[in-house]
Amino acid sequence: MPRNSSPSVPPQPQLCLGRVRHARLRPRAHAFSYGMFYLRLPLRSLGAHDFPARLISRNGANVLSFRDSDHGDGTTPLLEWIDGLLRQQGVLDAGGEIWLQTMPRMFGYVFNPVSFWFCHRPDGALRAVVCDVRNTFGERHLYLLEQGGPIAYGSELQARKIFHVSPFCKVEGHYRFRFLRNTEKDGERHLARVDYDDLDGPVLQTSLSGTARPLRDGAIAWALLRYPLMTFGVMARIHWQALRLWLRRVPFFSKPHPPQEKVSR
Repeated sequence: MPRNSSPSVPPQPQLCLGRVRHARLRPRAHAFSYGMFYLRLPLRSLGAHDFPARLISRNGANVLSFRDSDHGDGTTPLLEWIDGLLRQQGVLDAGGEIWLQTMPRMFGYVFNPVSFWFCHRPDGALRAVVCDVRNTFGERHLYLLEQGGPIAYGSELQARKIFHVSPFCKVEGHYRFRFLRNTEKDGERHLARVDYDDLDGPVLQTSLSGTARPLRDGAIAWALLRYPLMTFGVMARIHWQALRLWLRRVPFFSKPHPPQEKVSR
């Protein structure tokens, strides 16, 4: 082997410390943001292995945990499930790394409003993104974002809104997505921006940003000190912000029946 060559290091699980931002533009201006942390897991490289940290377990009880059954269809191995979904949707060249971005369980509890599956080609280019959206009624829908070839970071992707999330938004219009990734001194920085337009124009602007660090006990302990009981706070904040909108007399819409199709674009 030449002296200057070395085997490539497989990607490792990451912990991202970041922030969620949410801004409503109309009919009443309303904005909030809060700190949080989340996981980014390289599913092909990780395989069926557990994590290299004592404060988080895979499919077991711990301070933090990740359960495979929380994702996919709940029974099929995660890689088999996402590869099968992509094939069914005609995406046949996403054989590279699959990064699952999601929140972990904390003391056994989690509610993930949205998880992202970043699906890459073997050459490393981003090929598709699956947005796994859940509402507080226990319903779930998958938005597949793809454009027939590589997706450039920063480019805009769109999906028609067909799934009820907030009672203060109609099920109409479309979402606009942008994903960014930059390498900085303190780590790899990620941004997912999701904006919502109804038939009259922009309504919501939301984003999730974070700086990735290796998933180690030191990083986990720091995250727990900064955001104790974070996953419990997600549901509490959802209901608190809903109450604030209701008190401000933002129009309320009843929940329609969920869409029959599980995946849309």
